[in-house]
Amino acid sequence: MDLNLLNIDALLSGLTQSLAIFGLPGGAEWIVILVIGLLIFGRRLPEVGRSLGRSIVEFKRGVKGIGDEIDSEASQDSATQSETAKITDESVSREADSVSSTAKVDADASTS
Repeated sequence: MDLNLLNIDALLSGLTQSLAIFGLPGGAEWIVILVIGLLIFGRRLPEVGRSLGRSIVEFKRGVKGIGDEIDSEASQDSATQSETAKITDESVSREADSVSSTAKVDADASTS
């Protein structure tokens, strides 16, 4: 069983070494690719470029819109939290005042 695993491992390493000869295209290969692209797209190339540019602009607008939306929601949440904190502080101080006035009334009643 171990012998088969070694054979498979050796086969895979040989395969990856043989595929390593195919790298990224160099200068001449890029020129050939561009010529083939010009032949395929021909007259439609300016139209393709225009639509690609519009797509990029729309994508940027969408991303910016999402960012603005997140910022506005965050500012609304912080404003809501500060209002809630003010209301909570007011209710706590009212409660503390009522507790202290109740304690004074109890103290006065017990001394009388």
